[in-house]
Amino acid sequence: MKINEYIDHTLLKPSATQKDIKALCSEAKKHRFYSVCVNGSYVPYAKQLVSKSNVKVCTVVGFPLGACTTETKVFEAKQAIEQGADEIDMVMNIGMLKSENYVSVYKDIRDVKLAIGKTPLKVIIEICELSKNEVVKATQICLDAKADFVKTSTGFGKGGATLTAVKMIKKTVRNQAKIKASGGIKNLETALKYIDLGANRIGTSSGVSIVQESKAKVNV
Repeated sequence: MKINEYIDHTLLKPSATQKDIKALCSEAKKHRFYSVCVNGSYVPYAKQLVSKSNVKVCTVVGFPLGACTTETKVFEAKQAIEQGADEIDMVMNIGMLKSENYVSVYKDIRDVKLAIGKTPLKVIIEICELSKNEVVKATQICLDAKADFVKTSTGFGKGGATLTAVKMIKKTVRNQAKIKASGGIKNLETALKYIDLGANRIGTSSGVSIVQESKAKVNV
């Protein structure tokens, strides 16, 4: 297993500069990460920087709250793809889920997926805001709406990924969708635990140190 191929090398801070994005993309190319994950305004720049590599560009939609309109999310997603994004990470409408307005949650995800077609859609369910039953329900809705991945967290909430939640998500999706664990994954041991539980992708800003840790273990 090559840990670098699981990593979405992430920088979503609102204060991220062009210099920061350039460094992110340089690191991603050097370590051959799966993708860089950046805010929408940096998609064209990131695409240009990784164009001569296999690194993909991932961006976020309805981020970090998920509370904007579906039409806004659809526009954001379509524009991002036009500008070079290879994958979309959208935030589920958490308030609608907690209101038990499951039809609205479903339509929100479905409409974005219909708009972007074969482009992979990861839906962030923000597990720190949900009960265990809500995590399962959110995951089921993601499956119904044909999302490609269920993603644990934005990294901007009060908590990130948990092993318990990933176990629950995996039990629900089985092999019908993939899982992205993100939020608070800062070392190799933690990343490997999530992968062992069934995570297909790791969202982290600590990708470089995780890969270095992995290489150090090999060389011991």
